[in-house]
Amino acid sequence: MTGKPQSQIKGACAVRLTCLCICTQAVRAVSAKLSNETGWNMTRIFILLLSGLFLLSACGASYESTGSSSGPSQKVYRIRGDASKLQYRMLDSVNALRSASGLNQVTLNSQLNSAAATHSRDMSVQNRPWHFGSDGSSPLDRVRRAGYPGSMVGENISESYETELETLAAWMDQPGTRSVIMDNRAVNMGFSWFQENNGKIWWTLVMGG
Repeated sequence: MTGKPQSQIKGACAVRLTCLCICTQAVRAVSAKLSNETGWNMTRIFILLLSGLFLLSACGASYESTGSSSGPSQKVYRIRGDASKLQYRMLDSVNALRSASGLNQVTLNSQLNSAAATHSRDMSVQNRPWHFGSDGSSPLDRVRRAGYPGSMVGENISESYETELETLAAWMDQPGTRSVIMDNRAVNMGFSWFQENNGKIWWTLVMGG
């Protein structure tokens, strides 16, 4: 995805409508993927996620159309503004899924956010999605360096052009990454990302106990 941005969605209403569309699609994706696996009350999941995300005042992100005059334009999801809004949107989504399964709620932790941000940027430097840092550090090492006093439960990572909620749906579709999100030992969550100029996003979610 190259070329200069030719257009951008503007205005608070346009941003909220875009966000609602993303949220609805992600909830449907999660519901479809889990309905035959877990026996959860999917109506409850849909209501919890959609109602909570609908009340958000802004997305903190937008779509840009990119491309040259000789080629078709493509939409790139751009993360902008206050990072905490996106982090709390992910937290609300994770907690809605955990609540629907009878699990405890988790809280956002600044130290785990820092560990997640460090690894997201480092994955971009390495240009590969994996759990070890360029200095050989493990997820446990990064959590300790960030000063988190609790235990390390798990870490999910992703290299994609997808939104945070599409990424959450993809994580929930795989047993290994889903088990991190739904681990009953978790009490804290860290979530961060690094977006390259071409739009690629390196997502990291960390759960601590």
